[in-house]
Amino acid sequence: ILMNLKKIIPILEWLPNYNKSLFKDDLVAGIIVGIILIPQGIAYALIAGLPPIYGLYCALAPQVMYAIFGSSRQVAIGPVAMDSLIVATGVSTLALAGSDSYISIAILLALLVGLIQFFMGVFRLGFVVNLLSKPVITGFTSAIALIIGLNQFGNLFGVDFTQSDQIQHLIKNIWEQLANYSSHTTLIGCFSIVLIIIFRKINKKIPNALIVVILGILVIKYFGKSLGDVSIIRDIPSGLPSFGVPNFDIDQIRELLPIALTLVMVGYLETISIGKSLEAKQEEYRIRPNQELIALGLSNLVGSLFQAYPISSSFSRSAVNQESGGKTGMAALISVVMVLLTVLFFTPLFYHLPKTVLAAIIIVAVFGLINIKEALYLLKVNHLDFWLMLSTFIGTLLLGIEFGIIVGVGLSLIVLIFRTSR
Repeated sequence: ILMNLKKIIPILEWLPNYNKSLFKDDLVAGIIVGIILIPQGIAYALIAGLPPIYGLYCALAPQVMYAIFGSSRQVAIGPVAMDSLIVATGVSTLALAGSDSYISIAILLALLVGLIQFFMGVFRLGFVVNLLSKPVITGFTSAIALIIGLNQFGNLFGVDFTQSDQIQHLIKNIWEQLANYSSHTTLIGCFSIVLIIIFRKINKKIPNALIVVILGILVIKYFGKSLGDVSIIRDIPSGLPSFGVPNFDIDQIRELLPIALTLVMVGYLETISIGKSLEAKQEEYRIRPNQELIALGLSNLVGSLFQAYPISSSFSRSAVNQESGGKTGMAALISVVMVLLTVLFFTPLFYHLPKTVLAAIIIVAVFGLINIKEALYLLKVNHLDFWLMLSTFIGTLLLGIEFGIIVGVGLSLIVLIFRTSR
């Protein structure tokens, strides 16, 4: 019975033998990931078109569920740039960004995604991921990283422009608005980007996001009178998310299904690809695809009951967690405690945080996901895979996220059939 229980609830594999030395490693990693997670959560909520506090809500219940049910002990779950952009593109067609109905639709979306992921895991449909080959995933994530980065140029330069998931609209928008840029905002934003890059070159463990956030807050706090044109976060409400079942509306669910399916696939792909790369660096555990679906499903499901929008696993935070010595899910629980303390007591500290600093954090984080190395490697080694990657990349950039996935799956299947027939 215990073996079966361990399979269903992976926390039972490591918790009984948990000791002091493991806790020391997890404590350091959990604190560092928590420090990165707080500014990122606020930033990603902005991408999703939601008030900043919702990014922090995403770091509470979902992380606890994943620590209990996830088969990877180092993957860091929570708000992610890519999923946030998909939420924004999907929900903005149904409601006005930031409005009450927008928020409730985003939370309903998390419930939908959670249900689909959970049942896919229960019925062992994890193999679906094999329909998407690695070149397709590389092309897709690189394209989305580029789109997310470009979407942040509005905040970086202090101009207003509409979010879009199609690159031609974005470039046109940036070009038209460039003349209206705010020099103070641009200066603070570009300085933050340079600082983050310098810190990353020195040592990846330096909490660069936190440093630029603190500097940004101090600059506005003490020189804010002469920087009146820099837009800031202002009030973030404090307090825990309230418990509640999202409002069910059949018509809305029908309209949300394509977006939900996109999020299911993207979230699962991110988690599996990160999980696999971390798994290779240790001998303690093996990642189980169907269990990951169940864990992600429960994280989204329970998260939606506590006002979280759809979550997935974060490339940057998972890497930092592993590099900082995180060994088990305890590190995630320590991050949760840090976010809890922030939500309860420290949100007023973020009042003066410039949005351009958050844009800088996002831009550096996502441009690191554009995988040029892989493209050059494929160009040398495997031409078919290179063209597969390039067409997914261009398809996603020009047609948007949903169609990008359809293009990728379609091309993957054609190549699969072509290879088996040969």
